[in-house]
Amino acid sequence: LSMRRRLGDSEDNILVVQGNLATTYQLLGRLEDSLRLRQKVYSGNLKFSGEENEETLVSALNYAVSLVNLERYQESRKVLCKMTPVARRFLGDCNDLTLRMQIMYATTLSLDEGATLDDLREAVTTLEELERTARRVFGSAYPTTKAIEHALEMSREALRAHEGDVN
Repeated sequence: LSMRRRLGDSEDNILVVQGNLATTYQLLGRLEDSLRLRQKVYSGNLKFSGEENEETLVSALNYAVSLVNLERYQESRKVLCKMTPVARRFLGDCNDLTLRMQIMYATTLSLDEGATLDDLREAVTTLEELERTARRVFGSAYPTTKAIEHALEMSREALRAHEGDVN
């Protein structure tokens, strides 16, 4: 990375290298380091390419995932609440990236220990709608469809557990 900077490489290439380093840090369990780089990549893409850009949207999702990895669910939701409407407008409701952003949002609701019953119901409802869309557009064997099924199972379990606690 420092060599690329010294050689005057483009900002786009530097952001790609930083994204790759973030992935490596994540795989090594260095989640804070990964998060720091994911935030830089997201901010850089926003600055240089704007919101309505696929690389910006991918970096937003990667940043949100890094926040989830550190159990910072509210911060992740904040990023997703800002960027998912952009993805829906720019890429469409049936786009794989748009669906993955919505899955991650619902997942943050399900994983958050402070989630309310309404939060968990929203997660289940969202994932049920996404599952129908993904099956129609991509089919039942598509990886994103499988991810939705898994997230839906997890969200339903969280909802049942929470309902049991309330009763």
